[in-house]
Parts: sequence; structure tokens; C-alpha cells
Amino acid sequence: MLQILELFGGIGSPRVALRNMGVPTKSIDYVEIDQKAVDSYNAIFASELTNQTQSVVNWNLKPDILIHGSPCQDISVAGKKRGADKGSGTRSSLMWETLRIIRDMGIWRPKIVIWENVKGVLHKRMRANFNQYLEEMESLGYVNSFETLDARDFGLPQNRQRVFTISMLQNEAFNFNILRRSAMRDIRELLETDVSDEYTISSPSMLSKINSNDSGFGGRLKPIDEYCWTITTKQNRCPNSGIVPIGEDKFRLLTERECWRLQGYSDEDYDAAASVNGKTALYMQSGNSIPVTIFEALFEAMI
Repeated sequence: MLQILELFGGIGSPRVALRNMGVPTKSIDYVEIDQKAVDSYNAIFASELTNQTQSVVNWNLKPDILIHGSPCQDISVAGKKRGADKGSGTRSSLMWETLRIIRDMGIWRPKIVIWENVKGVLHKRMRANFNQYLEEMESLGYVNSFETLDARDFGLPQNRQRVFTISMLQNEAFNFNILRRSAMRDIRELLETDVSDEYTISSPSMLSKINSNDSGFGGRLKPIDEYCWTITTKQNRCPNSGIVPIGEDKFRLLTERECWRLQGYSDEDYDAAASVNGKTALYMQSGNSIPVTIFEALFEAMI
């Protein structure tokens, strides 16, 4: 049985992927500080492992695979690029806690460490921290490789590009070229057909942004055609992923269910989470998640 440790675990995207693949998996623990995300996680997995809110700081366990999608807010454009320097106290600096956890395991090491983050980690201002992370992983005996992966190449009609860093213990570098890509689904398959009027855009300030020339973050609302843009955590307030044309020059927001579908979750997963959480939390959880289909491709290549 494969043992995994999910740090900054959110709603359990890697575990959902392994479940979908039929891989016997034991989540030896899951570390997440957001109570609402914990509630959704427990609902999705029917309380197979009851979790409580907890911080990644001072945690120590021994998995086969360690997955950490450390907070990206202070690296992303939306988060104003505050950075992830050690000791800075930013949310994104928590990635260094993962390294501490691995060191504290002593001579034992996880066979594979997966780190996902925004493309901003490769920007000039952030690259020093990214390089330091790679160097410290090498000092712990790992061989690193990284690649920017787009959800559109793994079946999902969402322009979501994220950097995946795979660290293999005393082994050859992971070969991203062997990942099985899949054709992007028609987004109409994932959109709901009967949507409440509450999602229709009526605010003058939002209507004025539709196809405006302001391309800055939060400055333009783009109608969705073949795919949406990156699902964000405040979809109902800053829908940078795009808006759905509904005819007669009217548009609506993506629903929470659609956002979960566009991250690769089933309706059963969404319904479980929706039974314990409301709209705001469900939008946030989908925006913070990692596409399930990318994890499926990664695990297929690894396992």
C-alpha cells in the first residue's frame, strides 16, 4: 500500500487522483490549517481519516511520497510578489518547513517529493529561493527535475500553468516527457445547463470590465470560449477565469460546481464538500487546488 503525506493538503487532490486510479493508498497524515478545507476533505473521503486543523510547523512523519503545494500567495502576481525568503514570515516561506520535516526524519527519506507552485517561482525576483530549494533537496540526496504543466494538456479546459518539481531519492531525474497527455475536453461538457439568476452579472462596475482594455489582474472580464483561465479563490468577486456568455449580451459567473469540475473533481466529490461548506469556501477550495488529472498523469508515470 502506498503511503502519502499531504502538506498544505487542501481538499486532497493527490489522494483523489490515486483513488480514481484504484491505487491502494494510506494517507498517513494530512496537514492543513483551514478548517473549512479540512471539513471538505473529510466529507470527500467519508471520514476514513479524521483530520483537524493543524499547522505544518513542527510536524514529522515518514511517507513513501510527500506532496506539498505550499501557499503561493506571496509569489504570485495577485499576491504582490512579497516573496518566500527564509524567516520572512510570509505564507509562501512555509516551503522551507517541508525541508525541515525531511531533515528531521533522520536517515530515512521519502522516495519522492512533489512540490507544486505558481510560475512566479521561476521569475527573476523569486528564482534565488527556487534555486536554493533545489540545492537543499540535492543535499538531502534527491535528484530534481521541474516542468511547467498546463491543465489543458491533461484534459481540462482551463488555462492553468503551474510549476511541478519532482525530487527522486538517489535515482535518475523524473522524465516529464513520459507523462501521458490527453486532449482537452469540450468546456460545454463541464458547464451546468440550469443555472440560477444569482450568477448573472448585473453590477455596473463588473459589466464595464467585460472585454475592457485593462489587462491587469482584476481589470478585465473575458468571455469564455474554448477554455477558461485560471480558477481563482474568489471566483464570485474577481472572476479572472472568465465569464460564461448566456445570450442577449448577458454573462454569468462560473458556479462552484463548475469550478470543481474544471479542477478534475467529480460531482460526488463536490456534493460531499457542499454538504459541509458554503459558496465562498467552495470557490476558495477549488481555486487553491491542484488539477486532479495532472496528479493522475504524474502518479501513473511514477508508479
